[in-house]
This record gives sequence, structure tokens and C-alpha cells, in this order.
Amino acid sequence: MRAMRKTLTSIVRDTAPRDGVPSPFTAETVENIRMCLGLISAREAELAEQLGLDRNSRPRYADEAELAQTQPLNFMPAASKKLN
Repeated sequence: MRAMRKTLTSIVRDTAPRDGVPSPFTAETVENIRMCLGLISAREAELAEQLGLDRNSRPRYADEAELAQTQPLNFMPAASKKLN
């Protein structure tokens, strides 16, 4: 999947029009490339979900402190009075 995505984006980048030169691709070809990239992205998301991977995580150095710390929701005391 990664190789197909990189190949498609390289083709688009290498054939990008420069300064007033028309694109070598037809509108239909551009749309087909977008659809292919969308399918690749959707499949990558499915595979990541099946493997339990977090797609929103960002890399960090091992000695770097975490910016946010999570707190469990069970730390809140039970409400004794009903709020209006």
C-alpha cells in the first residue's frame, strides 16, 4: 500500500505543470488518481484499526517528556445532589 501511494504521489509530483504549462493529465485521470489515493488511505486505516494502531500519534524522542497526561474518569466523586 505504501509503495503504491508513494508511486502515485511521485508521478503527480514529477508531472506537475510549471508556470503556465497545462497539466498532462485529463480531469478524468486526476479524479481517478484521487480515488486511488482515497482507497489506499481507507485500506491503510482499516489495517491500522485491525492492528490496534493509533493513527493520530506523533513521534517523539525517548527522553522527551509527554506533553499531556491522561486522568481516569473514576477520580470524580459521586454527586450527592441532583443539579437542576
